[in-house]
Parts: sequence; structure tokens; C-alpha cells
Amino acid sequence: MLSSLDWSALAAALLAGVLLDALLGEVSRLHPLVGFGRLSNAIEARLNQSAAGPMRFARGLLAWALAVLPPVVLTAWVLTRSMPPAAQIALHAILLYFCIGLRSLRDHMLPIGHALLAGDLAAARALTARIVSRDTQHASESDLAKAATESMLENGNDAVFGTLFWFAVAGGPGALLFRLANTLDAMWGYRSERFNLFGRSAARIDDALNFLPARLTAISYALLAPGAAGTRRALACWRQQAPAWDSPNAGPVMSSGAGALGLQLGGAASYGGEIELRPPLGTGSPALAADIPRAWRLVRNTTWLWLAAMVAIAYGAHHA
Repeated sequence: MLSSLDWSALAAALLAGVLLDALLGEVSRLHPLVGFGRLSNAIEARLNQSAAGPMRFARGLLAWALAVLPPVVLTAWVLTRSMPPAAQIALHAILLYFCIGLRSLRDHMLPIGHALLAGDLAAARALTARIVSRDTQHASESDLAKAATESMLENGNDAVFGTLFWFAVAGGPGALLFRLANTLDAMWGYRSERFNLFGRSAARIDDALNFLPARLTAISYALLAPGAAGTRRALACWRQQAPAWDSPNAGPVMSSGAGALGLQLGGAASYGGEIELRPPLGTGSPALAADIPRAWRLVRNTTWLWLAAMVAIAYGAHHA
């Protein structure tokens, strides 16, 4: 572990940070990521202009470094200063709390299922539009359930497991590095005229940071599938379907998760008024409203699995 805390202290900080997230949820006002987003927009507006080719890529890399490295280096420096162990644990826990999004994932996704089960399609469409970029104005129940389930599975990795992985590697600064990099990928990692070159470094760095967490997430989804048959199905979907996806990390996560749930995801989706035919994910029946809570339980149970594994490793390391 690369932080200034030993395994047992980091285990305490890990549990405290996840507990804070479960109790408090996402900060409603003055969330640090909101300030980070504004800073990143200002940097992008300043640097993403009047350049082409390699120079535009270089400017994007510089923008990434200016946005991400100062807060990460500053927090790492603060945490190496002499302070009581309890204060260090508290700071690591607070950083994890601000970076992890398990409670937020539940609070954004489950209301979609509730609205669909209540027959309120208009509310379900509005709620889904807040979390996905695809068109929802004319989406059916199955379209909305599919969008929410896919988002639950993918963001389980992006908002929860990737953060936990990098927290285990480098404590609070590691979690912060991952979350800021993932945020910039969401802001700049598009293949549009504006961001194709400028945002390419943000996308590639996020891919690199996510490579191991995504595969550990895919393995976890498969292990927690119902029965040995579910595990075999999830692993088969991962092996056969993930290579067809452009994203090297979303493919394994979503294909394994869809296979674990026994659902058929992927396929056609509307973006900007045009139908995009995406590769298939999973196998089985199309997603329905009741499958959204099932996807949540898979993410929640995977979180408990990771916490148990990390605490067990911490205990073993402490008593070695």
C-alpha cells in the first residue's frame, strides 16, 4: 500500500468513508467536484483553442495535469505531515466519502424503477434523462429499464469499485486521483470535433486507471451471480461480448453484469435523434422495471464483497 497509513488504519478509514456515504449521501451544496468541474471548464476554455494535431493533444494533456495534479499532490502532502493517527484516518475517510458514489447511485437509479412500477412513464423518462445521454422522450419501459440497468452496472465500477481500488493502493489521494480522472473523461472524453484530440489524453488516462478495477468488477459480478450457472454465463458473456465494445473497460463490466443478471442489454439506443446499434450485452430476457433493484443489489453485494476482502487483507497484513 502506497499511503502513509498501515493496512489496519486504512481499513478503518475505508469503513468510515463508506459509512459516511451510506449515512449522508452526496453533498447537496458546495460539493468539491462541482468546483473541480468549474475549474476544468475554465482551463479547457483557455487551452482548447487555435491549435490542431499534436499541439491540441499536448494542450489537452497539459489541461489534464493542471486540473488533476495540484489537488492530488496537495492532499498527499497534507497527509504526510505529522498529525495524530486518528486525524489521518479521518482525513482519508473524508476524501473517500467525497469520491465514492454508492449512495448516490442508489438514490438516482431506484426511483426510476419505482416510477416504472407505479406506471408513471413520464416521471421515469425525466429521471432517466438525468443520468444518461441517450434520448428518453419516447422511451418505453424496457428502454428505460435497460438504460438504468446498464448505467447501474457501469457506474458501479466508475463511482464505487474503481474508487475503492485506488483507495486501497494509495489511500485518499489515490481515490481522489481516480475520481478526478474519471470526471475529466466524462467531461472531455468525446470523439467530437471539439474534444477528439484535446480530450484524448483524459480518455486514455481514465482507461489506464480503470483497467484493473474494471476486470475485478467483472469478476465480482460473475462470482455473485445466482448459482454456478449464472457465474458461467457471466464469464461467457464477458469473454464473447466485451471485445466488441469500443470501451476496453465498460465492455467487461457490463457484459459480465448483464450475464450475471440473466438480462439482454445493449443493442439499439437513440442518441440525438439517431438510432445507434450497439453490440449485445448479456443473454436472457429484456430488462424490466423489477430488474433495476436487482442490478442495485448486485452492485451493493459487490461492495460488501470488496469491503470484506480489503478488511481481511488488512487484518492478515497487520498480524503477519
